[in-house]
Amino acid sequence: MDSPVNRAPINVQDSFFHSLRHDDSLVEVVLLSGGTRLGRLKRFDKFSLVLEVSGHEEMIYKHAIACIRAENHRPPPPAPPVP
Repeated sequence: MDSPVNRAPINVQDSFFHSLRHDDSLVEVVLLSGGTRLGRLKRFDKFSLVLEVSGHEEMIYKHAIACIRAENHRPPPPAPPVP
């Protein structure tokens, strides 16, 4: 059985994306080219994410993204203080 000590920590990016997907938040993706895409995050991996935009899925490579903004995202509760 895996204890919390044996598991690799989830990174900030994955935690943010998991939260956006779980909350079904509306996401604005700003591209390095200056364009923007507004939709809902459906899937993501190490190199790309899939955004549902107007009923269609679009794959966006992470290296093309400048910024991601959650439109109606509720941040996770703060971690308890470390003794």
